[in-house]
Amino acid sequence: MKKLEDYVVSIPDFPEPGIIFRDVTSILQDADGLKLSIDSLMERLEGLEFDVIAGSESRGFIFGMPLAYNLHKPFVLIRKKGKLPRETVSASYELEYGTAEIEIHKDAILPGQKVVLIDDLIATGGTSKAMIELVESLGGIVVKNLFLMELAGLNGRSKLEGYDVDSVIVYEGK
Repeated sequence: MKKLEDYVVSIPDFPEPGIIFRDVTSILQDADGLKLSIDSLMERLEGLEFDVIAGSESRGFIFGMPLAYNLHKPFVLIRKKGKLPRETVSASYELEYGTAEIEIHKDAILPGQKVVLIDDLIATGGTSKAMIELVESLGGIVVKNLFLMELAGLNGRSKLEGYDVDSVIVYEGK
């Protein structure tokens, strides 16, 4: 039986020399890889008490929705600025060159709700930290940050100190 890492296509020197791009789409394109990815994420939620799963646009949606469906939990969208139709709250975060902003509906998380945040990848931790800020601004409690892949060499976990952070695959480099 293949391991999840076996489904990831690694592309050297993309987007620049010295970087190895870990392509999550190769997992999605294989039925066994997709099932293994969802099953692996599900295992990391066993025994955890929580009320809501939230995921960031767009790959957090891909992995968060099947988890929410399987666990019969609501799913909350965290989107890029300007994409949600109702009243929102927003958080900014740093990109390599500039900043970006994400939003969540103001009524998406109720005070005291326990929230699991899902994304495909943790790299520098900027998006994840902004997601935490959004949930907490609404009174939610982040009980887990769950990722399919982690680029440990970029130290994203350091931005999430004090929070439960878990990744299915951890790559030591960038």
